Amino acid sequence: MDFTAEKLTRDAVESAQASHWTLAETAGRLVEISGSRAAASLTVAFRLVWDAQRQGEPVGWVMSQDSFFYPPDVAQGGVDLQSLVVVRVPESRAISRAGEKLLRSGAFGLIALDLGNADIPTPLQSRLAGLARQHHAALLCLTAKKRDRFSLGSLVSLRVHARRVRTSENQFACELKILKDKRRGPTWSETEVCGEPAGLC
Repeated sequence: MDFTAEKLTRDAVESAQASHWTLAETAGRLVEISGSRAAASLTVAFRLVWDAQRQGEPVGWVMSQDSFFYPPDVAQGGVDLQSLVVVRVPESRAISRAGEKLLRSGAFGLIALDLGNADIPTPLQSRLAGLARQHHAALLCLTAKKRDRFSLGSLVSLRVHARRVRTSENQFACELKILKDKRRGPTWSETEVCGEPAGLC
C-alpha cells in the first residue's frame, strides 16, 4: 500500500471514530435512511457497510430487480465487494421478508434493505426490530422520500435524511440530517465531503 492510500485509510478511520454515524451507534436498531435522490442515501448507507466490514462483521444488502448500485463506486469507497452478500428479489414487497430471513440467521452485523417507495407492514416491522435487537445487528431501510414525509413507522429507532450538495467541480458534500433518534434525540447532524464518483452513487 502506498503512502497516499495508507493516509486515506487512516483519515477514514479517524473520521468514523469521531462520528455518531457508525455501526456501534446503529447496532440493534431499525434505521431509516430517507432521501429524494438515491445517490446520497447510497453514499450514507455504504459508509456504514465500510465500517461494519472494517470490524469484521458480515453485511447483507437486499434489493429488488428495479434498484441497483454501481459496484465500482462502492469499491472506490473501500467496500469489499467479494464479502458483501447481495440478494435480489423479483419485487419490492419481497425485500423486507428476505431481510427477515437474513436477520434470523444471526450471521450478519448489518442488513440493508433498499426499499425505494415500498413500505413494511407494522407486524413485520415489529419482527424485524425484535430480531435486530436480539442479534445486535443494524437494520438499514433505504426509502425514497422527502424529509417532510412520514417515516416507516413508530418502530423506527433512528431516521436520517441524506442530501448531496455539489461544492466544486469534483467534490460534493453529503449531508446527514437526523430527524428522529430515540437514544440521543434529533440533536446532531453530519456533513462529509466526498470526491466525485465514477458512476451515479
